[in-house]
Amino acid sequence: MGSTWSTDLYLFIFLLLGLLLPIGALWGLGPLLRPSRPSKAKQTTYESGAEPIGDAHVRYNVRYYLFALLFVVFDVETVFFYPWAVANHILGKFGLLEMVLFIVLLAIGLLYAWRKKVLEWN
Repeated sequence: MGSTWSTDLYLFIFLLLGLLLPIGALWGLGPLLRPSRPSKAKQTTYESGAEPIGDAHVRYNVRYYLFALLFVVFDVETVFFYPWAVANHILGKFGLLEMVLFIVLLAIGLLYAWRKKVLEWN
């Protein structure tokens, strides 16, 4: 059974109202429901209970970002090892081959980062 223009219209109205009603309610009722008593203490940046000192825009060396990115890549890698280890008996040799290929690709990436001296701090 094909969809008619009336069901398409109902779907459009449903989606439109589903988006506009919550946004309109938050926009319209938000200022009425939340307290608004701004003060200088509330406007300052929270820094673990201490007074913020200095500029908030500190320039970091790009090596920190690269090191963090490498950490995330190899940390996420371990997430892929757990399902493989659990289902290893089901996957058999194909699963082993896929995991070896995955580890080889990650090793190539690590060797590339090592050769580019991304892992050195000095």
